[in-house]
Amino acid sequence: MGDTERNVETVRRYLRTFVTKDLAELREVVDEDVQIYGSGAVVRGRHFVEAAVASPGLTVLDQGIQELFAAGDRVVVALAQTYRRDATGATAVQSVCKMYRLAGGRIVEFWGEQDLYGLLRGLEMLPDAPIEF
Repeated sequence: MGDTERNVETVRRYLRTFVTKDLAELREVVDEDVQIYGSGAVVRGRHFVEAAVASPGLTVLDQGIQELFAAGDRVVVALAQTYRRDATGATAVQSVCKMYRLAGGRIVEFWGEQDLYGLLRGLEMLPDAPIEF
């Protein structure tokens, strides 16, 4: 297996942790000092990812990779995750697009965006009404 294939498998393992909530596996594939770019912010540290994976009250029921492209140390993924809000049983699908950079078999940086607004509306956590500016 070449580096590109290993990187794809590492990203797939990482994404599965959102379904399995397996923090031990997450620690195997994400560097402790991972740098994260998204939603207008830059943060550093695996603890941010651990908090997202362990989100209390939300369960990822399903995950569908729509597109995956790998080249060298980069892997780009477009996916859809189905979430359940545990308190109400409401479900919604969130679209996500991420780009990962890997080194030494671990994710060391990633960039991306996800449809948080659509997810919150679908989980009945925001009103289903137009936003007024």
